[in-house]
Amino acid sequence: MRINLRKSLFILPNLFTLSSIFCGFYATFLCSSGATDDDLYRASLMIIFAIFFDTVDGRVARLTRTQSAFGIQIDSLADIVSFGIAPALLVHRWALEPLGLLAILASFAFVACGAIRLARFNVLSMTRDGSPGKPSKYILGLPIPGAAGILVSLVVANHAVAGQLSGSPILILCVVIALSLFMISTIKFRSFKDLRMSWRTLLLLSFAIGSSAVVALRFHVSFALIWLLSSYVAIGLFETLYSLSKRVLKQRRLERRSEDPGEITGG
Repeated sequence: MRINLRKSLFILPNLFTLSSIFCGFYATFLCSSGATDDDLYRASLMIIFAIFFDTVDGRVARLTRTQSAFGIQIDSLADIVSFGIAPALLVHRWALEPLGLLAILASFAFVACGAIRLARFNVLSMTRDGSPGKPSKYILGLPIPGAAGILVSLVVANHAVAGQLSGSPILILCVVIALSLFMISTIKFRSFKDLRMSWRTLLLLSFAIGSSAVVALRFHVSFALIWLLSSYVAIGLFETLYSLSKRVLKQRRLERRSEDPGEITGG
C-alpha cells in the first residue's frame, strides 16, 4: 500500500490545530468550580501554548502549501474554544465572579463577539469558489488570539505580583468589554503576514524587543506581553484614526473645490 506523501502533508497543520484545541479544553477543565490560583495560572499557560500552536499551524500550512477551506473552518472552531470560551471562563473565575450576572453577561459577550469576528474573517478570507484567498496586509477587527492574549497576560502578571491586579473587578470588566467591541469593530489591524525585511521592519522589531526588555526587567516578563499586545491595539487605533482624518480632510478639500469653481479653472 503506497502512501501519498503530498496528501499526508495536509495532516500536519491540522495536528497543530488539534493541539490548540486540547490546550483550550484543558484550560477550561482547570477553570472549573473550585479552581485555585495555581489552577488559573496553569490554565493561562495552556492558553499561551494554544496561541503558539495557532500561530504555527498557519505557517506550516503556507510552507507546505496545504491551505484549504477545511483548514480555515477547523482553525476557527479551535479559536472559539481556546481563545473564546477558555479565556472568558478564566477571567470570570479570576476577577469577574463577584459581579454576579454582570460578570456572566460580559464573559458571554467576549465569546459571542469572538464568534462573530471569526465568522466574518472566514467569509472575507474566502474566494467565490470557496477556496482560501490571499492573506491581506490588514485584518478587520482585533484578532481573537490577541484579545485572549491580553486577558491571559493579565492573569499571569497577577500571579507574578501575588494577586495585586485582581483587586478591581470593574476595571477588568471594562477591559473585557473593550476587547469584545474591538473584535467586532471595523478597525483595521496589521496581520504581519506580508512582513518583509526593510529598515522600517528592523526599526519596529528593535523597538518591540528593546521596549519589551525594559518592561520585563523593570516589572516581570508577563508585563512585557501586556505591553506588546496593548501596543498592537494602540497601533491599530492610531492608524485607523489617521486614515479617517486623511479621508475627512480630502472630502473637505473636494467640497471646497466644488463650491468654488475658480479654484479648479485657475480663474
